Amino acid sequence: MTASATEPTTAYDALRDLYRQLGVTGEETGGKVTVIGADPLTPSVHRIGEACAAALAALGTEAAALWRERGGDGQDVTVSVESAIHQLMAVFLTRASGVPVSELIEDPNLLGNSDFYRAGDGRSIYVLLSYPELRDIACEVLDCPPARQRMADAIAHWDAFELEEAICSRGGTAVAVRTRQEWRAHPQGRLLDGQPLVHLEKVGESAPEPFPATGELSSALPLTGLRVLDNSHVIAGPIAARISAELGADVLHVSSPTHPDPNGMIIETGIGKRAAFCDLLDPAQAAAFRRVLAGADVYVSNYLNLDTKGFGPEALVEQRPGLVVLDYHGWGMTGPWSRRGGFDQLACAATGFAAEEGSFDGPRLPPTYLLNDYLAAILGTAGAIEALRRRAREGGSWRVHIDLAKVCMWVQDLGLFPRADVAVLPAPDPTRAAGELATVHGPFGEVRYLPTRVAYSTLRPRLDRSAEPLGASPLTW
Repeated sequence: MTASATEPTTAYDALRDLYRQLGVTGEETGGKVTVIGADPLTPSVHRIGEACAAALAALGTEAAALWRERGGDGQDVTVSVESAIHQLMAVFLTRASGVPVSELIEDPNLLGNSDFYRAGDGRSIYVLLSYPELRDIACEVLDCPPARQRMADAIAHWDAFELEEAICSRGGTAVAVRTRQEWRAHPQGRLLDGQPLVHLEKVGESAPEPFPATGELSSALPLTGLRVLDNSHVIAGPIAARISAELGADVLHVSSPTHPDPNGMIIETGIGKRAAFCDLLDPAQAAAFRRVLAGADVYVSNYLNLDTKGFGPEALVEQRPGLVVLDYHGWGMTGPWSRRGGFDQLACAATGFAAEEGSFDGPRLPPTYLLNDYLAAILGTAGAIEALRRRAREGGSWRVHIDLAKVCMWVQDLGLFPRADVAVLPAPDPTRAAGELATVHGPFGEVRYLPTRVAYSTLRPRLDRSAEPLGASPLTW
C-alpha cells in the first residue's frame, strides 16, 4: 500500500491550527509572523518542513507575546522551512570537538540494530533497542544475541503482532507497521484521533503569579527569572527544557544514576542546563527533589509510571500549586497503550507514517530520520509558555501534554505530495546548516550545535553554558 496525494495545505494553515489550540491569534507579538519557503524540499511525501516551521512560528509567537507582557518591545517573528528541516535533524548536526555526537554513543549497535524487520507473516515490525535494557528484553524474547542478522532470522519466525505484544508486555519497545487506516481503527489511534495535538488544561486553583522583574531589559529574555525542573530523557522533554534555557530560564536537569542517557545525547540535549542526580526511590533524595520542585515554575517529564511512585502530575501540583507540568507520552494518557514506552520511530511505524514514506512492504522513516521528537519539544515549549502567561493572569496549576503518535497524525493530516513529485528531490544536506550553528565550550570541549531556528526583531535567545556530565551539580537551585 502506498500513500496517495491529498489536497495541499500550507505552513500558515498549520500555524492557524496551532494558534487555535493555544488560544492566540498572532497579534500578540506586536509585529509580523512570517514563514519563508514551502515544501517539498526533501524526498518526503509529508509536509515535514512546513509542519516544523509552523511549530517554530507558534513557539516564536508565544515567546514574543510573553516578552511584550514583561515590558519588552513588539517582535517580528520569522522562520524558514529549510531551517525547520534542519531543526528536525539537529542531533545529527551537533559536534563535540569536531566529532558528531551521533558517533559518541557508547554502544553503536543499540541504534544501528534498531530498525524495521520483516516478520514471518510478511508484515514489518520496528524493534527499538536504544537502551541496554530494551535490547536485553528484545533478545530474550527472540532468544538470540544482539546481532542484526541473528535478530532478523529470529523475527522471521514470528507473527508481527504477536512479537509486538511479547516484547511490549515485558517492558520492551516494538511496533508492528500499520497503515494509516489500521491505526485510526485501532483503539489507541481512535482515542488520539479525537484529541488535540497540544493538550492544555487548568488542573488546579491557585493565586496568580506575576512574572518576576526582568531587571535590565537589554540583557533579559522572555523566561528570565523562571525555573524549569527537567526530569526527562531523550529527546522531546530534554529539548523542550533546552529551548526554555535558550529563552532565559534557569534549568536543572535531574536523572537517576541507574538510567543514564548516552553521552552523545547529553551533549546535545543538556546545553544550557545544570545536571543533578536524583533517585526518587530513595527517601532522602525524594525529599530533596520536593524541595527543588517547590521553587520550580515548570516541570518537564516523559517517564512512564511516575504516578505509581507518587510523582504524577496530580501529586506534583498538590505539592506545588501554580506549577506548570509539561509531560510527554508516546501514545496517550489513557487507552490500551498508555503504559507502553514510546519513541519517535515507533510512532512513525504505528501511525502509518512510515508506510506512507515508503510503502507497506517497505516502510521508511522520514529523510530527517527523526520527526516527532523535535516537533513535540517545540510544541510543548509553546504550550508551557502559554500556560505561564495564563498563570500570571488568572492563576492556577496547568498541564500541557503532547503525544508523539498524535504529532505524526497531525503531520499526516496536513496532506501528502504525489510520490513522483518528491522522489527526485535531494536528501537533506547537513552542510547547508553549517552557517546556522552556534558554539559553546565546557567539559565536552568545543560543542557546535543548532539553536532553535526562530528569528526575532531584537530578541536574541542564547545558550551560555555547555552541557555538563550527569550528576555534576547539586540537587538545588
